[in-house]
Amino acid sequence: MGTEGARALLERAGRLTLQTGNLLNWGCLRKKCPATPGEEVRDCIQKTLTEWSSKVGQDINQEILEVVECTVAQAIEKINPEERDELKVSAKLFVVGSNSSSIRDAVDLACSALGVAQLDSVIIAPPPLEDGSSLSLEYLQPYWQELENLVQNKKIVAIGTSDLDKTLLEQLYLWAQVKPSSNQVNLASCCVMPPDLTAFAKEFDIQLLTHNDPKELLCEASFQEVLQESIQNVKANEWIPLWLLRYSVIVKSRGIIKSKGYIMQAKRNAS
Repeated sequence: MGTEGARALLERAGRLTLQTGNLLNWGCLRKKCPATPGEEVRDCIQKTLTEWSSKVGQDINQEILEVVECTVAQAIEKINPEERDELKVSAKLFVVGSNSSSIRDAVDLACSALGVAQLDSVIIAPPPLEDGSSLSLEYLQPYWQELENLVQNKKIVAIGTSDLDKTLLEQLYLWAQVKPSSNQVNLASCCVMPPDLTAFAKEFDIQLLTHNDPKELLCEASFQEVLQESIQNVKANEWIPLWLLRYSVIVKSRGIIKSKGYIMQAKRNAS
């Protein structure tokens, strides 16, 4: 046992899918309170990679898998179908690479991980822009169209946005077939909700929510660093994160979180 088997698998694979399972099942994270969302993500990914790699046997050194699935088995928790109506399953999706097709993969994997047919709501964080570029409707459109397809295919009930100002939210609302049901506003950027955004959201029944996520919750350099620390001698620089999804399962009647976790996917760019 050890990291040799894990490293051998990653050297042959094209993709890595990582699932933390329900963080509320992790004793060590209950005691530790990460200061920021970014620190929580790093801690969770590192612990999952470390625990998974320690259980990979040497006998699979010759095995070739296109997609390596990295999970902590005891933390995985599917939703009981009998309880489904009492629960709200929501997710926030951070697309790291600028590929809108990642959205379908992320939603499919989240549904599979939780054992549900659909997610109640998905908020998309605008993918990172090139330096000097500003967010525009044209940039958002392919991502929103993917979300709309998933609503039409009954994989998602409601879709929302993050960090859009009044002008961009209005442009998206007027253009979209499936209207945004919510828009998250970063607490760091404003202590008070902008009045024009508040008025527009109220008029068109868009829920305004707050968040404290950084612009990039998981950047390429950060993921490679965690991978390097978790698995000895792995070629971390070959791995690029594609997307990261954070989900929460809330008991509707009581407003308490029953389950929370992260799912992510990365691809290997071998030279």
